[in-house]
Amino acid sequence: MPTKTLHIPTADGHADAFATFPDGGERHPGVLMYADGFGIRPVLREMARELAGYGYYVLVPNLFYRYGPAPVLELPEHIGEEARPAIFARLMPMIEAHTTERVLSDADAYLRFLTTQPEVSAGPVAVTGYCIGGLLAIRTASAHPSQVAAVAGFHCPVVADGPDGLHRLLSKITAQVHLGHAETDLTPEALGELNQTLDTAGVDYTSEIYPGTVHGFTMADTDAFSSAGLRRHWDRLRALLNRTLANS
Repeated sequence: MPTKTLHIPTADGHADAFATFPDGGERHPGVLMYADGFGIRPVLREMARELAGYGYYVLVPNLFYRYGPAPVLELPEHIGEEARPAIFARLMPMIEAHTTERVLSDADAYLRFLTTQPEVSAGPVAVTGYCIGGLLAIRTASAHPSQVAAVAGFHCPVVADGPDGLHRLLSKITAQVHLGHAETDLTPEALGELNQTLDTAGVDYTSEIYPGTVHGFTMADTDAFSSAGLRRHWDRLRALLNRTLANS
């Protein structure tokens, strides 16, 4: 599986990134993958390679490139509960500084770069993300309805300045949407309220709680990891991409 190290021109410099895609010289539908807050690391590279193996060009940018190339933070091989407080003490200021303005400016740059790569086929793209990356995926799809045909977010905070702000964000989305929630992130009642907002906004979506999961369940290098949750994630994501990008 070919992998490229890349530098994406942005309004604030260059974002380091990597891309992986099937071998053979053909063009493939593009997928922009946003990492969780821990950023680019071996588990993200493995997940990107798996997704590429299903027939996609997968671009993974360093969300916090303004602070340096990935890995921006030194992380243990396994991110256990005992390591989290020290990691989050350094991570949260970067997340808080990643304003909506920065998110949208970066999204413009990432999509412009992705859609002009020689290995990427013409047509719409998909955006997927994990934890905070899921929220970035939703914001990207909302800002680029003519380009993004599918958006997926897993164990992500679906928030935007209260219910009215969330409705405005979602109502701009024309992509098909899948949201996979951790059981510990949303109560059934909160899921019902979110899904009602999605309905009211006119979104074509699936949104469900993955049984027996906790926040971060897709990440195999954390205590939150659920192998069943990860398999369900792949099943849902592949089905979404097959529906929306099959003819790209």
